[in-house]
Amino acid sequence: MNSRVNDLSSTVKQLRKEAGITQKQLAEYSGVGLALVRKIEQGGTTMRVDKVNRILALFNYALVALPAEDNS
Repeated sequence: MNSRVNDLSSTVKQLRKEAGITQKQLAEYSGVGLALVRKIEQGGTTMRVDKVNRILALFNYALVALPAEDNS
């Protein structure tokens, strides 16, 4: 799994648990499907950015573009 996807996955899961809510509640509160919440937490790699940002907005987070890491 890509390290940045892993970061997103673990961040969403951690924030959700800290908030004391279930995956189903997170989906309801953010207006997205439960399948998307599960996909994110399991490290899925194909997701709509706007929907991911709807989830992250509940915790005052957002996806942002960063320079690519130089692995040479």
